Amino acid sequence: MSDAGAGSERVRRDLLSATALGVFRLNGQFLAVSDELAAPAGLSAARWQVLGAVLREPLPVAGIARVMGITRQSVQRVADVLAGQGLAEYVPNPAHRRAKLLRPTDAGRAAVALIGPGHARLADRLAAELGDEEFAATVLRLERLSQALGRISGEDQVLP
Repeated sequence: MSDAGAGSERVRRDLLSATALGVFRLNGQFLAVSDELAAPAGLSAARWQVLGAVLREPLPVAGIARVMGITRQSVQRVADVLAGQGLAEYVPNPAHRRAKLLRPTDAGRAAVALIGPGHARLADRLAAELGDEEFAATVLRLERLSQALGRISGEDQVLP
């Protein structure tokens, strides 16, 4: 391999490492802010995430895990807690007898609604900090990165 090729390969590795570290840091920041926003509603970031995933339509636990990019077991634990607290409930799934759907109860919707004002303030502050165009571009770039990782993780061999 030429020196130029080796240098280019090193740059790519450094970019991957910097991207991963940045995303890990960002994830920690979002979890901390989300816990803060969700606290007045008596929720954690994880409980808010799961409730948020089913606000528009009920989903099976596996479907929630796919949307959120986390394990089915993690979602199952949170969903069971939410159901135990009366914030969500399991309902029959017409497409699959054993995989029940999770949906928020009225109490769950009310809890999420309590988070709305703080969520809106944070969105406004981020937009003011980044600018609307850069904020939107960031969302697109993160989605592109997620899609690319999804495509390559489906390959037979990710590692050399």
